[in-house]
Order: sequence, then C-alpha cells, then structure tokens
Amino acid sequence: MSKRKAILDDLREKAGQLPDQPGVYLFKDAKGVVLYIGKAKSLRNRVASYVQPGAKLLQSRGPEIERMISLAADVDVLVCQSEVDALLRESRLIKDIQPRFNERLKDDKSFPYLQITTREDFPRVQITRRPQPRGAKLYGPFVHASELRAALPLLQRVFKFRTCKLDITADDENRRRFRPCLLYNIKQCTGPCGDRVRKDDYREQIARLRGFLESKGSAFRKTLEEQMRAAAKALQFERAAELRDEIKALENLQQRGLVAEHPQPEVFFVDPAEGLRRLGEVLNLPAPPRTIEGIDVAHLQGKESCGSLVCFIDGKPFKNGYRRYKIRTVEGNDDFASIREVVWRRYKQAGMNAELFPDVILIDGGRGQLSAAGGAFDGLEFRPPALISLAKKEELVCTLDQNDPIRLARNDPALRLLQSVRDEAHRFAQHYHHILRRKTTLE
Repeated sequence: MSKRKAILDDLREKAGQLPDQPGVYLFKDAKGVVLYIGKAKSLRNRVASYVQPGAKLLQSRGPEIERMISLAADVDVLVCQSEVDALLRESRLIKDIQPRFNERLKDDKSFPYLQITTREDFPRVQITRRPQPRGAKLYGPFVHASELRAALPLLQRVFKFRTCKLDITADDENRRRFRPCLLYNIKQCTGPCGDRVRKDDYREQIARLRGFLESKGSAFRKTLEEQMRAAAKALQFERAAELRDEIKALENLQQRGLVAEHPQPEVFFVDPAEGLRRLGEVLNLPAPPRTIEGIDVAHLQGKESCGSLVCFIDGKPFKNGYRRYKIRTVEGNDDFASIREVVWRRYKQAGMNAELFPDVILIDGGRGQLSAAGGAFDGLEFRPPALISLAKKEELVCTLDQNDPIRLARNDPALRLLQSVRDEAHRFAQHYHHILRRKTTLE
C-alpha cells in the first residue's frame, strides 16, 4: 500500500467518525499547517465528500481543491451550534489563519450589523459595518448583507422608524417648519424631523422594534402567512407573491450571530494598553496588570475531559505560556471539579515559588466556576492574585470579594480584553478536547 493511499484511508476513517452536526473543518498537511477551512451542515458528509474513492474534485470543485487534497494529511473539526454559527466561525478562522487554498473571505470585509442609536431623542436605525463605539444597540452580525437590506424596508413599514442621518432633538422649535421626506408620505416613517410624532410615542415604536428583534418574530410571521393565504384565495397573486417575499426576508433576518459570541476584532479594535489600564481601574488594582491567565475546561458528556490555560502578556497572547491538562481526578460531567483540578495543578508550583503568579486569573464561567477555582487555593494555603470569572451570556465579571457581579458596557476596553482571553482559553480547550476524542476513536 502506498503512503498516499494509507493517508487517504485514514482520512476516510476519520470522516466516518465525525458527528452529523454543523461545524467547521480544517484540512492540514503533514506538518500541521492549515491548507483549507470550510463550513458544513453535516461535518461527516462534507468531509467524506472530499476523500471518498469516487470523488471527482477536478470537475466538481476545481484544480486548487484537488491539489489541496493531494497535500492533506489530517483534518480537524470544530462543532458549532448552527449553520449560521459555522459560517461566522469559518470566516473568523480564514481571516486569522489565511489558509493557502481559501480564496473567499480573506479580505478585511466584515459582516454587517443592524444598529439602533440609544442616546438620541429620536433613535435612528441603520445598517453598518462600523458600529458606533458608544450609544448604540447592535444586532448581528448578519451573514448576508443583501438579505438584511431587503428586510429593512419591511421592518420600516411595520415599525415606522427613521433611517436618516439628521440630528433631531425634541426641543428644536424649527422642526415645526421642516418638511418630512417621502418616507413619511408613504407611511414608512412617523416624521420626527417635521414634529409629526411625540418623543415618547416614537420611543415606543423603537421599543416594539427591539422586542421584535430580540424574539423570533413568530406572531408577526403568522400574520403575514394568513394575509398571503387570503390574497391567494382572492386570486390576488401579485400581492401573495409580495407577502411570500416578505416572509422570506423575515426568515433571513434570523440568520445572524450574536455580538458577544461572534466578535470581529477588525470592527471592535481595542488598544491592549487601554484595556489593561481600564481593567486595573475596574478591579481596583494598584497598577494596570501586565499578565493575565485564562482557564477553561471541555468535555463531551463527561468524556475526554480536559482543561486549558492561556497566557496574555501586555494584552497579547504569549504562546510559550500556554498549558493543557488532561483531567485525572474527576469522573463524569463536573465542570466545577475540573476547574478546581486545573487551578490546583497550575498554581501549586507558584505557591512554592517555583513559578510566578500572573496579575489576573480569569475563569471561563459564572459564580459557580469562580467559587470552584477559589476552593483550589483553600487547599494550597495561600491566596491568589486577582481571581475573576466571565460568563458568556450576560458577560458579567464576578469577583471573590464582591457578591454583586460587575456589569461593564459592551464596548468597555476592559471587557473586550477579558473576552479575548476567555475566547482564546475556550478555543484552546476545545482544540485539545478534539485531539483526545480523535485519539480515543482511533484506539
């Protein structure tokens, strides 16, 4: 058997063991260099389509992909919650890694957001790739800019918000003499520029819009479907087709990620020095911290449990300080006990002056994970430096000496810095977990 045939047989076997779930796959060469990154609705089926004996890659995917497979020696995957999640993570990885055989998504073009201003008397709604640093509520990122643009007029017909760039204040007497634009005449805006709506009434419109965006919009969709069926029954086929397109635009509006879970560093750039200075203020430290270590754990239903530790110095990753841990003392699904083991194994050496403590220790999780980490120091008979945690959903910072969590603004430099450390610890833990799973499967 030739060496290349053995590698392809190994890739086919790995593909057959992959989950039938959405995710991102990374083909690598013999040295571990990433050649190509793609997304899939089913990781198992998609990866297998590259390496199955009858695959005609030259005809179906072109010469570059055929050459990529001829160099591939391994494949790694990242399981995602949905196809949208997979698409956004694929884009992020391609931009960061710049694989040789990826042609799309290598540019600096970011995914757009729907932005609602919050510090104006009459908030405006707009699509943007460069959100305001403050004073705005963001929804997204959206995976398709064209579909977002198609959905915006539909939302405007229902909620009648403004999309103009005028600076409008409630106490401006000149508004009474201002003539509203065409959108007011076709009933797609309530005309705050021309004093046609009170401030409180307009803000109620925006509150309804935000409520719709933060829900699934099922009630509104049901209304549109009833109108479409009624129009078809009355033989008003053009109107029925318009309503059908509106329903599709509404569905596409749900194809979006979350600001906190799908960050785009090129959009929300934070100067590391500013983030460290701000973090020192938030935690009441005598000076801005220089070293931060982030800890996370990963497992699949209690199997192949592992932990990760990442190190940031002056706000930037220090790869030589990364560590990974295979959980030894915990059976089953117990994140708290796993966190406690990782913390104890890492910092027992620092307590004996064999290694240095970081200025800040960040745990991925909430109050429970933080308490478990603090419990590890109880057995070591010395106190840690600043020990905090950051949970994903609410993005609240928890500390051991405060009962109430610290809520920071979405664009606070300290929060952005902590998110980057937390997300890197999560990525590193998941990477090691997949290595353990693959090793177990092959054995």
